[in-house]
Amino acid sequence: LTGSAWGDWALYTASPLRAFEGELGVQAPVGFWDPLGLSRDGNVDVFKRRRTVEIKHGRISMLATMGYITQQLVRIPGYLSYSSDVKFADMPNGLGAISKVPAAGWFQIVLYALYCEFSTQNWLKPDGEFDFD
Repeated sequence: LTGSAWGDWALYTASPLRAFEGELGVQAPVGFWDPLGLSRDGNVDVFKRRRTVEIKHGRISMLATMGYITQQLVRIPGYLSYSSDVKFADMPNGLGAISKVPAAGWFQIVLYALYCEFSTQNWLKPDGEFDFD
C-alpha cells in the first residue's frame, strides 16, 4: 500500500516514524504500524511508555480471562461477606456477580486496582528494559 499509493517509503528518510523501525514487533511488509499517528512526533520516551502500558494491559487481560474461566471450575468455601451473609457458593458466574458484591467489596477491589496501577509506574529502566520481565 505505501509504495504504490504514496510513493516509495524508502525515500522518506527524514520521517519521525523511522525512529521506531528497529523496535520489537516491526514486521514486513507493513513496517512500523501506527494508524492513529500517535508516534508521529518521534518522541522515544512517549513511545516506551505506551509500549510498557500495552504490555501491562495485555497481562491484566490475560489474568482477567483466567479469572473468568476459573470461576466456572472452582468454588471457594466460606463467606464472601459475613455482614451481608453472602457465601462464595451463592455468587453467580460472570456479569451476574456484579450486582451481588457488597459495596465494601467493590471499595476493596477499586482500592487494590489503584494500588496496582500506581505501584508499577516505574517499570521501564533507563536502558529501555522492563523491570517485570
